[in-house]
Amino acid sequence: MFHAQGEMSGEPTATSILLQSRLTAVPELTDGDVPGADGVARFEVAASEDFSGDVRTTGWLQARAKTDHIVRTRVGDLLPGTRYYYRLRFGQDEESTTTGPVRSFATLPGAELDRGIRIAMGNCMNYAFFHFGKDEKRSGLQPGPETREGYPVFSALLEAAPDLFVGAGDNVYYDHPNASRARSREELRRKWREQFVQPRLVRFFAVTPGYWMKDDHDYRINDSDPAWDGQPSHTLGIQTFLEQMPIADPADARPLTYRHHRVTRRLQVWFVEGRDFRDANQSPDGPDKSLWGAEQLAWLKRSLAASDADYKILMSPTPMVGPDDAYKKDNHANTGGFRHEGREFFKWLSEQAGLGPARFFIVCGDRHWKYHSVHPSGYSEFSCGALNRENARLGRAPGNPGSDDPGAEVSQPYTDSPPSGGYLMITLEDGPAGALHFDLHDESGALLYRHSP
Repeated sequence: MFHAQGEMSGEPTATSILLQSRLTAVPELTDGDVPGADGVARFEVAASEDFSGDVRTTGWLQARAKTDHIVRTRVGDLLPGTRYYYRLRFGQDEESTTTGPVRSFATLPGAELDRGIRIAMGNCMNYAFFHFGKDEKRSGLQPGPETREGYPVFSALLEAAPDLFVGAGDNVYYDHPNASRARSREELRRKWREQFVQPRLVRFFAVTPGYWMKDDHDYRINDSDPAWDGQPSHTLGIQTFLEQMPIADPADARPLTYRHHRVTRRLQVWFVEGRDFRDANQSPDGPDKSLWGAEQLAWLKRSLAASDADYKILMSPTPMVGPDDAYKKDNHANTGGFRHEGREFFKWLSEQAGLGPARFFIVCGDRHWKYHSVHPSGYSEFSCGALNRENARLGRAPGNPGSDDPGAEVSQPYTDSPPSGGYLMITLEDGPAGALHFDLHDESGALLYRHSP
C-alpha cells in the first residue's frame, strides 16, 4: 500500500488546517492512472520536525472507493503564525500501519499579528499540452521521461518558498485531450490523480498549504455554465471538485466555495465562486444576469464593507478588467457576458470608504497570459497566467479590435511578450508599514514585472 500523491494541506486559518492524503495500490503513475487502495489512515501533528514532545493524532479515517480513497480531516486549536509538522500513518488496518515522510504547513498570522506573508498564485495546468504537445498526439498518450517529473515551474516555486499557494482554477482539464474528454465520475477523478501524482507537485504541496478555486475546465468544459446540457453534469462537476481538493471540512453539511480569510492584521483575502451560481452565458447582459448570484454578491459586499484590514484582495477565477477576446461571453470583462454586474460592482467599490484603488486589488486566473491592467475607475487587476508555458499565449491589448476593449478604456502597464508560463507572487512585508508588492514571474522563477502600490 502506498500514498503516491503525497499529502496536501488546505484552507489554513490562524487556528486550523485541513490535511489530506489518498491511499493507493501503486507507488507512481501506472498505465496512465493511480489506482486507489482500501485502508485506514490518520495524521500525526507536532510543533517539532522530529516529533519530540507533544504529538497530536487525529482519529482513524477510512479510505474507500466511494470517496476515491481520499482521507481528509480538520485539525483545530492551533497557534497563529506557527509552523507545524505532520505525517501520515496508514495501512490495511489499525494494527498494521506504516508512517510516511514528514510534511509541514504554517498557520496564518491572523488579525492580531503584523507579520509579513508571501502568496503565490497560478492556474491553467494543461496536462495534455505539457505531456503530449498542443496537438496531443504523442504515441500512446503516456508521459515521456523528460516530462514525468511534472511542470518545471513547481521547482521554481519550491525554491521561492511562498507561505501559501492559490490554485486559481483550471487545475485540471476535463476536456483535454479533445478526443477522450472526461464525462463520468471515474474519468473526472483520473484527471486529478494523474495531475497531482507528478513528483514536482508532490514535493511542493508537501510544504505549502493551498487555497483552491475552480473554473470552467475543472468544472465541466470550456466556458461552461449550469445551463449546458452535457456531461459531466453541473452537480457532478461541483461534487468532484469538493471531493478532490482540501477545501471543505468533511463535517460541513453545506460547504461553500466562496469565503474570506484574514491573513494578517493588515491583509484580508476573498475567494469567489464563478461557476456554481451563474446564469447562462448566452443570456442577454443586464441587471437580471449574474455571474456570482444574489446570495454571494450580498455576502461579498457585506464582508468587504465590514473589513478593517489595510489591504483587501479579491481572488477571482476569471477576470473583471481584462481585456479579453471579443468573442467571449464568460466573465465580467466580456461584452455580452457579465459586464453589467462587473460595472455595477466597480461603481459600488468606488463609493465605499476604505475600498479605494490604493487599498483594494483584484488577482485573477483564467487568462493564459500574465498582465497588470487598470480599470477606468482606477482599480488594478493582476492575471497570474498559465503555470506551464505550453498553455501560455499572447494576450489581447487595450484598443485591439479583437478584444472586448476596442476603445482602449483599460490601461495596461504590463503584459507578457513573448508569452511564458509562470505565476504571480503577492508579498506583504513585515511590520505595521510593510510594503505590498505584486510580482509576475516566469516558469524559471525570473522576475518579469513588479508593482508596489
